[in-house]
Formats: sequence, C-alpha cells, structure tokens
Amino acid sequence: MKHIISPTDLTVSELRELLDLAEEIIRDPKKYSDICHGKKLATLFYEPSTRTRLSFEAAMLNLGGSVLGFSSADSSSAAKGESVADTIRVISYYADICAMRHPKEGAPLVASLYSSIPIINAGDGGHNHPTQTFTDLLTIKNLKGRLDCLTVGFCGDLKFGRTVHSLIGALSRYKNIKFVLISPEELMLPAYIREEVIEANHIPYEEVRTLEDAIPDLDILYMTRVQRERFFNEEDYIRLKDTYILDMKKMALAKPDMLVLHPLPRVNEIATEVDSDPRAVYFKQAQFGVYIRMALIMKLLEVVSC
Repeated sequence: MKHIISPTDLTVSELRELLDLAEEIIRDPKKYSDICHGKKLATLFYEPSTRTRLSFEAAMLNLGGSVLGFSSADSSSAAKGESVADTIRVISYYADICAMRHPKEGAPLVASLYSSIPIINAGDGGHNHPTQTFTDLLTIKNLKGRLDCLTVGFCGDLKFGRTVHSLIGALSRYKNIKFVLISPEELMLPAYIREEVIEANHIPYEEVRTLEDAIPDLDILYMTRVQRERFFNEEDYIRLKDTYILDMKKMALAKPDMLVLHPLPRVNEIATEVDSDPRAVYFKQAQFGVYIRMALIMKLLEVVSC
C-alpha cells in the first residue's frame, strides 16, 4: 500500500506513468467511467477548499465510485478534540482511500502511520500539496510537451506557498531547469528549500524583486496569491498583498509561448484582462486537476481498465 504525502513519493518513472495515464483519461474519459464502481473515497478536509475538494470528489464520481467525508473541522469530531490518528483508524473501516487536507504540517503523514487505506495529502499547512503539483506537471507536459529545459518563475508568496514548495521539489528532478524566484524580502523562499532542494541539486536560480525584470526570460510563470490565512499580523498582509499584479502591460514583455499558471484561488494578483490571453492556462489547469486525481486514485487502488 502506498501513500502520497510528498510529490517525491513517486519516482520519476512512476510520475511519468501517472501523467501518461492522465493523458489517456483526457483522450477517452468514458473508458474509465466505471472502473472504481463500489469503491469509496473519504475526503477529510480540516481546512476550507473549493477546487481541491471538489476535484477529488469529481474524480472519484467520474470513475464510478462514491464519496463521503467533511469539508470543515467544525463539522467533524475534531471539534470535540479527536486526534487525526483516531479519526483515520475509524475512517479506514468506511472507505477504500482517503484525501486529507489539514492546516498543520505533517498531519497527513501522521494519518498514514495509523491508516490501513492509502492516504493522499491534499495540502498540509505551508508544507506540501502533491496533487496540485501533479496537476501543474500535467499542465506543463500537456501544453509544453516537456518537463525539462524550462525556465520557471515563481511569483508572490514563496514563503508560505505550499504549491510553490512542492513544484520546486518535483521540477528539481528534471534536466536543464532554471528557477527565478520573484518575491518581496518578507516572502522569500525558505532557506531550507533553497539549500536542500535547489542548491543540493545544482540548479541555477536567481532571486529578484520585480516581475518586469524577470518575465521576458520565462517559459512558465507560476503566480500565487499572498495568503491572508498564513499571516498573524493583519498589517503585514495588507502591506504585501498587492506587491505583484500581472496585467497585459507585463504580459507584453513575455515570450509568445510563455504559460501562466496559478493554483487558484486568485484575489487580484492576476488582472481579469489577462484571462482572455491564450497564454493564461490557469482555468485549464484546474480542469487537468480532475484528470490527474482520477489517475492517482486508480494507481493507488491498483485498478486497471479492461
């Protein structure tokens, strides 16, 4: 039995198989519409979510399975003080696979130690968000045709952005990758990721403060919102939330085939005028999230199509 707590829980070879399966599903989704009949997905979301929770549910329903769970800690026994370990012990009797989101880093890992069903980390604090990373990789591979030889810019909240941390770790395993880290000083990438992931893998990178300086050289621009829920000080959030806003004036500086990704939700870091630009692929990215989660559920449940 395999759990997915970090994107690197899959080898590069396993990840290639996962992405290939997702692209097969994109081409012929009806072929997989009953493959998980009789299987149940538990969605344990201790933190609010729209896309991740609903895409997991849509993925399982598209595969012919069913879904049970909760969308808030307040509507679970966590409100009464029940531990993650006890919850997952019980849920293991009710479901065949579990997707868990939790505000505390490491909670899905703890759950995996006590679970008798596969656990998928659907986001734990500012730590990891592997299925968003798999979504991002599928988007890049499908639209760019490759995952190597790319200059990737990350813009916004690089300190608390778990999607950024996860994607940097995943892309670090491919050849000829360069990172451009665009953030205010207060929201720079944590030193441990810079040192243990980027520098340890000898990946070239630069840290810059302005989007205009970075955007002309990028193949991928990964925008993020400044996350209000990660701040203890409201004044700091208000001061930093509008640091970077991508608009058509900045897009004019970019390559004609650059892709703009965003894990969503956005607030105002991407102007709505950018939505109509064919390089803006963040809504298609959300669509790809369903397909990659379908593929992951199939892999973890070890079901195969006839």
